[in-house]
Amino acid sequence: MSERVTVKVLLLFGDQAEIVADVPPLERSEPARYPAAEIAAAVGVPVNDLPGTRLTAHVGDDDQLSGWQLA
Repeated sequence: MSERVTVKVLLLFGDQAEIVADVPPLERSEPARYPAAEIAAAVGVPVNDLPGTRLTAHVGDDDQLSGWQLA
């Protein structure tokens, strides 16, 4: 079973997007990195426009995010 969570793209690091839970900074865990091109293609925005974008994603049993959508 997976759940959908709201996340935010903090920044781009090379070809990776740093993703954090969309919660107040003091409640955030360490950013996770995912392929920026994969996220951009899924949500229909240019890679360079990803930083600051709020998204939703499914959290899988392995805690990996997938199924990106604009929030």
